[in-house]
Amino acid sequence: MTQSDGVIKPKSKRSKRFLESRAPKLSEDGKSAMIMKGGNTNQTVTQALKDIYSLKKPNAVLYKKKNITRPFEDSTSLEFFSKKTDCSLFLFGSHNKKRPNNLIFGRLFDFHVLDMIELGVEKFVSLSEIKASKCAEGTKPMLVFAGEAFDTDNEHKRLKSLLTDFFRGPVVPAVRLAGLEHVLHFTALEGKIYLRSYRSVLKKSGYRTPRIELEEIGPSFDFVLRRTHLASDDLYKLAHRRPKALKLRKKKNISHDTFGTKFGRVHMQKQDLSKLQTRKMKGLKKRRGEVVSGQPDGQADGQPDGQAAPKVAKVES
Repeated sequence: MTQSDGVIKPKSKRSKRFLESRAPKLSEDGKSAMIMKGGNTNQTVTQALKDIYSLKKPNAVLYKKKNITRPFEDSTSLEFFSKKTDCSLFLFGSHNKKRPNNLIFGRLFDFHVLDMIELGVEKFVSLSEIKASKCAEGTKPMLVFAGEAFDTDNEHKRLKSLLTDFFRGPVVPAVRLAGLEHVLHFTALEGKIYLRSYRSVLKKSGYRTPRIELEEIGPSFDFVLRRTHLASDDLYKLAHRRPKALKLRKKKNISHDTFGTKFGRVHMQKQDLSKLQTRKMKGLKKRRGEVVSGQPDGQADGQPDGQAAPKVAKVES
């Protein structure tokens, strides 16, 4: 590929297909995440990154080498790796004396950092420590958020949106009910965020509907909110803008009720009931040889002598 005046021109068909795959689309591909660790990490952070990677697979890329960078001070390296791997989400783990067991969740817009939220791990239980059967890889989880802070506080609102983007998985048109077995529960309480992972188990209830129980499978986190880097309102609004081709056009005379039922109003022209075709009955037909208005048999108005009148069905309107 050659670059001239800021425009990259492909030299081969392969490079052309690559550029077309990276070009903006009406319906973008699923969001992938890159998971990396900083220059200084410990066993807790390393294992936490691996467990989150196992929850995010296959829509994730795990970097095993250390990356000496500080996202809140310089995010150019994150933007470079985002362009290289075509990832719009990232998770960065680090550990130091000032901020021990540190995880930074973030997302990018147009390969530039949009939001970053730093969470400190106070308590961590890994997947291997909880002895229970796990969910299959790539299972789309159900996300549950509990706590008033997710609805009132601005930072917690943005954190809820970021966690939803990170863990929700690919967008699918339909979900198999038997596949709804993984639950991620986030609780905001007294300045902390608790993350728990469960597997839904169907048990006999004596009725047609089974009884559902939640079994903890890990990992388990107790987070504390630290630094935040949030996008401005204008940039955040720009990131949520939808193309005109995807916007739903309002249709006239169509409405929906509270249950989602669709109602339509149909306008029709005024009907002329005199031309309405009704059911023909044999009893209304004239019998052969019947005298009509005092005329002799076989002669009607406008008919010559000796010619029978045509059969006419009388229709009462």
